[in-house]
Amino acid sequence: MNWRYLLFSSLVCVACGGSSSDSPEPTPTPDPTPTPVVGNVNKNDASVNEYLARLEMPKARTDSKVITHTTANFGVTYSVEWDSKIRAQRWTCYDLNKKNVATNGNTRKSLWPEGDPWAYDPDVAKSEQQATYSELSKSYYPGSTTAYYEKGHICPSMDRLNSKDANEQTYYMTNILPMVANFNGKLWQKMETQVNTWGKALADGDTIFVCKGGTIDKEDQILGKTIGNHVVPKYFFMALYAKTSTGQKMLGFWAEHLNEDKSGDALKGYVVSIDELEQKTGIDFFCNLSDTLEEQLESKKAADIISAWGL
Repeated sequence: MNWRYLLFSSLVCVACGGSSSDSPEPTPTPDPTPTPVVGNVNKNDASVNEYLARLEMPKARTDSKVITHTTANFGVTYSVEWDSKIRAQRWTCYDLNKKNVATNGNTRKSLWPEGDPWAYDPDVAKSEQQATYSELSKSYYPGSTTAYYEKGHICPSMDRLNSKDANEQTYYMTNILPMVANFNGKLWQKMETQVNTWGKALADGDTIFVCKGGTIDKEDQILGKTIGNHVVPKYFFMALYAKTSTGQKMLGFWAEHLNEDKSGDALKGYVVSIDELEQKTGIDFFCNLSDTLEEQLESKKAADIISAWGL
């Protein structure tokens, strides 16, 4: 028996079955055009840590932990990604607004007349952190017997003079990377002062989101080690995202950690796009923005960035 013929006949009958009316089927009304969905495929998973959803946050690594320090009156002081294997911080991020950048009459000396309050971060094992007073001052820049390292703030003290509690948290050793004095007190400080100046000029409701750090992951981006075997970055960076009533913009700074005074240099010479900064560092900055906005702002050319920020 030709089973294939019977099967074909059955299928034809099924296909021809249904309504006995000779009238054509009505043309279905097309679905309305769907509203575009704002995509964000690379945002942080904030289900286990609500702070990961903040706009200053880069993409957090699964093999490191993110620690957020806060105060009762001012909220978040800063967040830091700590790599226990490398025993170093990868970045510190925070925001600047009119309230938290205000000094409220405080100065570094008025808050700490007896000296800077260097301390171990209570949320990280002491054994992983740089020694507060006996390590960096005995570790020297390559090729020098006199240029020792200083404790280089990542979230600077000047950005958190709003309260004593917040300022004290900037002295945790997890917010510190080794920097030679000719870098820390010169070019790096010039960059920090510029960012602080932009912060103090913010209007109510405006914010600058900041992410800063040094290179700790790639061998060719590591300058050396301290006597305590802690990484000394060869490069330092800043990533800024300004969200104001007049618009949005981003800026990247990238600087080599040199034992030279470069404070006389124009800062525009250190400007890079966020796209370029991501390529250099391997860090996905401002990942909680929509993909469309992120791509638009991060791809700006250096010349346009310099103009937008008035450098």
